[in-house]
Amino acid sequence: VQLVESGGGLVQAGGSLRLSCTASGRTFSSYVLGWFRQAPGKGREFVAGITWGGGVTSYGDSVKGRFAISRDNAKNTVDLQMNSLKPEDTAVYFCAARPMSLQRYEYWGQGTQVTVSS
Repeated sequence: VQLVESGGGLVQAGGSLRLSCTASGRTFSSYVLGWFRQAPGKGREFVAGITWGGGVTSYGDSVKGRFAISRDNAKNTVDLQMNSLKPEDTAVYFCAARPMSLQRYEYWGQGTQVTVSS
């Protein structure tokens, strides 16, 4: 399984960015794809998740109403649209995948940096 993130960068507070994760290596129909982030000196934080088959979504409290996760089954991608960005959203963002039967994410991408300036 390979997960490759793209779309990170530098943006001003209040702006938007769209991250994309391209997944390959297996069929993901029974998987959950998620986005996590890790800021300097902090632990990894759950941002959003989506079931590949049914498109059921979930979000971390700190991003609800600002971020939206979606998937494109034909392209094997999972996107994270980030709006109304704040400096505290600055972090390395990781794409991850787990079987629906497990709680622990098994596969991780290499991460992409998002920096929000004030």
